[in-house]
Amino acid sequence: MQIVILTIGTEGDVRPLVALAVGLKKLGHQVRIATDMSCQSPVVDHGLEFSPLTGDFMDWMRRDKDLQKRGLSTLAMAKAFQAQLLEMSQDWPEQGRQAAQDTDLLIGNGMVYFLAQSLGEAFGIPVVETQLVPTMPSHHAPIMPLPGWMKSLPPAINVGLGHLTRQIVWHVYQPVYNKVVRPQLGLAAYPRFGPYHHKKFQRPKMFAYSPCLIEPRKNWPSRIQTTGPWMLETGAAWEPPSELLDFLQAGPKPIYIGFGSMFHHDAQAFTDMIQASIEETGQRVIIATGWGGLHVKNMSEASRDKMLSVGHIPHDWLFPRIALAVHHGGAGTTHAVLRAGIPSVVVPVFGDQPFWAQRLERLGVAPRALPRETLTSSDLTKAITVAASTEMRARASTVARMMQAENGVDNAIKALRDFGLLPA
Repeated sequence: MQIVILTIGTEGDVRPLVALAVGLKKLGHQVRIATDMSCQSPVVDHGLEFSPLTGDFMDWMRRDKDLQKRGLSTLAMAKAFQAQLLEMSQDWPEQGRQAAQDTDLLIGNGMVYFLAQSLGEAFGIPVVETQLVPTMPSHHAPIMPLPGWMKSLPPAINVGLGHLTRQIVWHVYQPVYNKVVRPQLGLAAYPRFGPYHHKKFQRPKMFAYSPCLIEPRKNWPSRIQTTGPWMLETGAAWEPPSELLDFLQAGPKPIYIGFGSMFHHDAQAFTDMIQASIEETGQRVIIATGWGGLHVKNMSEASRDKMLSVGHIPHDWLFPRIALAVHHGGAGTTHAVLRAGIPSVVVPVFGDQPFWAQRLERLGVAPRALPRETLTSSDLTKAITVAASTEMRARASTVARMMQAENGVDNAIKALRDFGLLPA
């Protein structure tokens, strides 16, 4: 079969779909991934076809200096995302047509699921929706971050907040799809309040996160499946530099500090605060510079042997070799930390990150998330101390045993067969 996957975002939105594509390719299917040029490398590096789909979120984060300042404001981020998606989406219909040529199945992820659904509707191609975050209203947890004092809510309130969040998301998407995408494909607009409740637009759906983090609803129809995460594990083939190996072997397991694709508007001040905290704790630490520009400088003599700055390291190689991780709470990093059996300290930036931070806290493998804009070295030191406790380390080990039994890609392939979209 010829299968086309559409996804945009940061690398964290692309790598899980690459993992799924690799699993499908092993079965003999031809798989093409349509995504932005900035995320082309992981696609072609795994022998997959690439097709361009405008969506350079890294460039947006570089250009918009205020983006992360308003990152935890739902309404402010909704407005910013709407403007950005409207700009990006102008070429989506034609790019989608090109990507979908001669395909037997479309898989649409995240923000561009409705593009895949519209292409499928226009050209008579079966479509599957995939999501890396919860988008279905649930009794167990709202699909939105909550203030810290709202530890748990009645099931009906969770469901209500879920519907509210979905309408906020639709408000962002509505002009993109109803004014740009669907008219260019010759399709009528989606209903005013979105396509969620109309059978005409319902397609099979797969959630690529661990049931350990979010329990699936028992009353979901069979067309909705939670598969577990799709992990693109590259550590086995990765060659670590000697400097890193020497550092790991020189003492106790270090702390990892890294924020992936996230930027900070004052990266050096943020790094200085982190450095002050680490010097207070006396811990050994590996700092991943990442896109955020973290860079340790002017280290004291006492700290020089305890800190190492590194570039990209596969999480599946590094995380089993460290004591705990300080990170932004992205879905991919969250699952990698849990699979490695280590506690977390989470400093969320925007989007779904506060949600994952709250799930980690609820699991007992992380203290309460730290506010990035007002974070002090003292706050970080206290959180690291809590995360390093015997209780959190034991709980992290327990969760890891459950998660390591999950094989999200195999489960997704089984789900696609159960949906009747792949041959048995």
